[in-house]
Amino acid sequence: MTLTNKALNKLRGKISKLSAKHSKKIAGSFKIKKHFENKIGLEIGGPSEIFSDKGYIPVYPIANTIDGCNFSNNTVWENTITEGLNYKYGDSVLGYQYIKDATDLSGIDSEKYDFLLSSHSLEHIANPIKAIKEWIRVLKKDGVLLLILPDKNYTFDHRRPITKFEHLLDDYHQDITEHDLTHLEEILSLHDLTLDLPAGDASQFRSRSLENYNNRCLHQHVFDFKLLDQIFKYFNLKVIVKKATGPLHLIIMGQKR
Repeated sequence: MTLTNKALNKLRGKISKLSAKHSKKIAGSFKIKKHFENKIGLEIGGPSEIFSDKGYIPVYPIANTIDGCNFSNNTVWENTITEGLNYKYGDSVLGYQYIKDATDLSGIDSEKYDFLLSSHSLEHIANPIKAIKEWIRVLKKDGVLLLILPDKNYTFDHRRPITKFEHLLDDYHQDITEHDLTHLEEILSLHDLTLDLPAGDASQFRSRSLENYNNRCLHQHVFDFKLLDQIFKYFNLKVIVKKATGPLHLIIMGQKR
């Protein structure tokens, strides 16, 4: 039986806490506090416990304001949300909640934000290059992009190959949309369902995957640091932080030049 949204969120919370338990907070050790303290940011696909005051990278407590962006009014992770000044990322702090696809932030001014956060979102996007191009557009000069992605070795993706950078470029030039299911058969054959209990059995997983445009649960691409380095080089981002922390996370932060 597929887990309910409540059970899924509980499982995600346990994973995040486990990661924090096995790692020291990095904000101080990497001297990155200056990029977030009293700054204005945008988070794609949040809120995320990893950025909370008890998280591994506690950005929420020190930022001035953080707005949020999610692709739909109803998601597996956030349930029902509405656009407006109701993005709750701290105990009593509210930013503006946008309902927009991560690849199209039209309506948000260029160079509006000091930083952009994305935790475990990029792998769900069919056209990552298009998304990151938009994310950089809304960053100010010298603003920072902080990405957290799953380490495939600790996830249900461990059987899948790392996506080639050339493939991501092809997807960008072909303007692939979130309707794309090019990777579906690969995912169905290599996805380790024993490490993804919310997906249910093979039949349930296939049914859910065919509705990916509505739920965005698929990991469209698989990343490692080599691929992330290629992406950051393509966009001329200066790498400030690059760190793997177990279990699960690949962390990379770059500065717009």
